[in-house]
Amino acid sequence: MELKDIKELITLIRRNDLSEFSLEQEGFKITLKRGGEFQSFTQVASQPQFQQVPTYALPGVSAPASLAPTAAEPDPSRDITSPMVGTFYSAASPESPSFVSVGQTITTDTVICIIEAMKVMNEIKAEVSGVVVEILAENGKPVQYGQPLFRLR
Repeated sequence: MELKDIKELITLIRRNDLSEFSLEQEGFKITLKRGGEFQSFTQVASQPQFQQVPTYALPGVSAPASLAPTAAEPDPSRDITSPMVGTFYSAASPESPSFVSVGQTITTDTVICIIEAMKVMNEIKAEVSGVVVEILAENGKPVQYGQPLFRLR
């Protein structure tokens, strides 16, 4: 089964609001689950989102300067997340240099890491362009689907 097939399965699970899916073929078995732990993990890993609440003034009453609404600056960074569950590798082998480093400019076709899943080494491409600001995953450690791996500017 190819990475694109797994991505299509994930899309189908989301569209049909399924919480668990299993598939078994000769020599291959995959189980995908949603909810529970994953949702709490993404809430911890993501940046808090704040919604500006409209303020209303009463006629003849002025608001103190400290309560005046201010425009929040948008965060220019964005994350590249893991497309699958597996083990993160920053280089092709222990002797090889890392695929990317902090400060490096990457394009949509740049291979940024390898994720090993079920004994298969999957090269992961950036799919977005930018400058690597931070590498969030640790080499040789497990990563979850949707977990931020790199932060770009």
